[in-house]
Amino acid sequence: MSVTRESVQQLLSSDDFGKRISGVNQLRQLEKSVAYELIQPAVTDKNTRVRYAAVSQLDTLGDEDLQATLSLLRDRLLNDSEPDVQAAAADALGALKLTEAYEDLKQLYHQTPEWLVQFSIVATLGELGDPRSFELLEEALNSPTSLVQTAAISSLGDLGDSRAVSLLSQFVTDSDWQIRYRVVQALAKLGGTETRPLLEALAKDEKEEVAQEAQAALK
Repeated sequence: MSVTRESVQQLLSSDDFGKRISGVNQLRQLEKSVAYELIQPAVTDKNTRVRYAAVSQLDTLGDEDLQATLSLLRDRLLNDSEPDVQAAAADALGALKLTEAYEDLKQLYHQTPEWLVQFSIVATLGELGDPRSFELLEEALNSPTSLVQTAAISSLGDLGDSRAVSLLSQFVTDSDWQIRYRVVQALAKLGGTETRPLLEALAKDEKEEVAQEAQAALK
């Protein structure tokens, strides 16, 4: 059975949330402009899983109308009752590079008690590429949640601000080898003469994966 605008619309209008999720997933098979039109009501669906599926697709559909998408994502970021949906909204804002939402991301980072939401915000800041993110990422390096710390290290590498080198130096001897590994990757992205001594130290790391990554970055 072929997927058409009408067939998907019927699924999205169903009282069965499973069918609505199926409808959201089938939007990928429609023309992008049609899919974008149909997905918008699903972003505020009463069912969490439907909302999550819809918001998660906006990273690829949202450039059909960036201003309308900004409003949709900003609303879900700040007002959704489910952390998973808020996290998906943060991810999509970064993917679409909607820097207008930076202050909203910053606000929510400080207000939310949910580590998953904080993690998604920090992870998306590198992709967002807004220079204002530096101070928030510096703050996230001191998070009590190691996954948030790790995301901040990666995003500082993506952001490309050379001030990050001195911040990352404190993690060269961190007890968690996965954090040291991320530091290597971030330093490699940042480049510059300041990173070389740190990479040379990491090239002798006791963990083979870290040492190899650092050695590759030095070549």
